[in-house]
Amino acid sequence: MLYRVSEFRHNSVVKFDPGADRHTRGAIVQLLLESGPVTAGEIGDRLGISAAGVRRHLDALIDAGDAQSSAAAAWQHHGRGRPARRYRLTAQGRAKLDHAYDDLAVAAIRQLREIGGDDAVRTFARRRIDSILAGVSQGSDDVEKTADNVAAALSDAGYATTVTSLTPASGPIHGIQLCQHHCPVSHVAEEFPELCEAEREAFADILGTHVQRLATIVNGDCACTTHVPLVDTSTQQPSSKQGAST
Repeated sequence: MLYRVSEFRHNSVVKFDPGADRHTRGAIVQLLLESGPVTAGEIGDRLGISAAGVRRHLDALIDAGDAQSSAAAAWQHHGRGRPARRYRLTAQGRAKLDHAYDDLAVAAIRQLREIGGDDAVRTFARRRIDSILAGVSQGSDDVEKTADNVAAALSDAGYATTVTSLTPASGPIHGIQLCQHHCPVSHVAEEFPELCEAEREAFADILGTHVQRLATIVNGDCACTTHVPLVDTSTQQPSSKQGAST
């Protein structure tokens, strides 16, 4: 079964047809993509269906190899009783999401490299992400608002992106994270990491600050996560996990 990622907005409510198992399962897959790892109870609350109904679909996804479960970490468990298990998509499950024309795209970029060299590939990659973010104002003083606009533009392009504020135990918010929960070109980026590096450069330019890639789907992570500091880090040299994203 192939899954299609529908249009996503941060903090949106997923809509589905309760009378159709296919639609319900698709909505659960989308929640696993956007919010995973997530509990069956949280899925039921979001979709308005029973815990038994959620678990039936989760069991089917696990049997198919499209999802997996794990025990919640200690910090995620509140109250008494056994911690609820948390569910997420597997690499196989992600592979069933839209990856249209991957083979054609890879062949085209290979030809581009043969004709124009690495610089041509980098130019193509940068123009691609620039076109996605074309409607976002550059160099805004409000980094958080700009990050929200970046996330919305990426989501429109199929990246299911959210913004998370990082708040220390004391003191003001010191950073935010852009999390791309899906990448429609991840299979292409495995061979052409220029796509990922162009994203990082574009984020830094449009946000007007240093950004650091922390995790990538291509490297096997749940999402492509980019840290955006909200304090001056010019004197720091954080170690970066270089790798393909997108």
